[in-house]
Amino acid sequence: MSDALSFLEEDLTCLICCDVFTDPVTLKCSHSLCSECLQRFWTTQKEPQCPICRKKCSRDEPTKSLAFRALCESFKTRKPTAVSGDVCPLHKETLKLFCYDDKRPICVVCYTSKKHENHKCSPVEEAAGNLKEIVKEQISRLQESLADFRKAHESCVEEAELIKEHTSVEESKIKKEFEKLHRFLREEEEKRIKALRKEMQNRDEKLKARMEDLCAQISDLSERTAALWQHLEAENVTFLQNYSDGLEKLEHLSVSDVSPETEEFQHHPIQTMIFTTWARMQKLVEQPPVTLDPDTASDKLRVSQDCTSVQYVQTKMKVSDLPERLYVGVLASQGFSSGLHCWDVEVGDNDHWTLGVVGETVNRKKLYKMDPMSRFWCFRYVEGKYKKGNKPAKDIEDDKRPNVIRLQLDFYKGQLRFIDPFRNRILCSFNGGFPERVFPYFCTRDLDTPLNVFPANQQQQ
Repeated sequence: MSDALSFLEEDLTCLICCDVFTDPVTLKCSHSLCSECLQRFWTTQKEPQCPICRKKCSRDEPTKSLAFRALCESFKTRKPTAVSGDVCPLHKETLKLFCYDDKRPICVVCYTSKKHENHKCSPVEEAAGNLKEIVKEQISRLQESLADFRKAHESCVEEAELIKEHTSVEESKIKKEFEKLHRFLREEEEKRIKALRKEMQNRDEKLKARMEDLCAQISDLSERTAALWQHLEAENVTFLQNYSDGLEKLEHLSVSDVSPETEEFQHHPIQTMIFTTWARMQKLVEQPPVTLDPDTASDKLRVSQDCTSVQYVQTKMKVSDLPERLYVGVLASQGFSSGLHCWDVEVGDNDHWTLGVVGETVNRKKLYKMDPMSRFWCFRYVEGKYKKGNKPAKDIEDDKRPNVIRLQLDFYKGQLRFIDPFRNRILCSFNGGFPERVFPYFCTRDLDTPLNVFPANQQQQ
């Protein structure tokens, strides 16, 4: 029933107001319109014409049909009433159009008013279809963004777990290393206190023996002195008769040296003791191995997580433009301005590598000139040839190519050597000193074989 009414409504709808005819009239061209809609349309025209086919008309041309009018009125009574939300609150007409400028549905009366003059409007069904497509596109973009956010959140969760795990591992390492130092200090403290107590015990035992000897002599002297006083107080004859015995006692009196024994106390200043302990404690701390600094790596070098290996990649990576980042290559985290230092680099079958040291103040955003005058000391292997900077180095037979290159830096002597540690031969060397702090340098352009860095006493065989 509703479908039948829908088809009938299409035939009874005015093409101007898009509603069922009200007081319909028919022109000679057979097109029907609402009387009021037609008169309103003609007010906008210089000459009357049909709004549908644009054929010229006369103002007395519209013809009314009572039967057609009755049919329209009857249809309106049978048509389901529109819900209140579909009715214009101002004109009580059905909302048939959508105004794109005001972004709200309007009725036909609103459309013909000055308020919506020159506004872009279209039927509600058409506008709803178009706008729903736009909303669907926005929903699709929001869903993509939502997926990106969820993915980013998952990455953050994973990174948080990794940080937690890394923190736990590093905390264990720190505790282990400091426990080693604590144990050393406790043992050193116990040793120092034990030595002090032993020394004090020996001195105390000697002092007690001395005190016992002195007490014995004091007792003997006291007895002799009392006997002499008794002899002295006797009658003169008796005194004289015993005088020789008393004199003999005085002559045989032996008095030990009563001057105090002065044994020098071995005093150790506390600061000296602490310095000595610190010097011994240094032996517990191994010299840190050379490790790579990822913040200095160029955008085509990938540094391993443990910072001991570097790999060349074909596609540039997205990296932050940090001040310390190199245009080409990667530096070690440690710089040297004194002492003797060694580190090994496993080159293996890598057919394009550069190793050496660079000065701290070089311009990291440009290609280095490969010579000491530019503060770059390097040894290279490129296209099957060894080079000292840009100059050819002595040839090495293929079957004797070193698998590991050892770099030996003696800052005080101003010397850098590149050594084959397994054949004990010097491949290249620089002399002449270093004007500033230097950092180990590494670079590769071999996609298949990375460069691996080891302490000089732990290189792979």
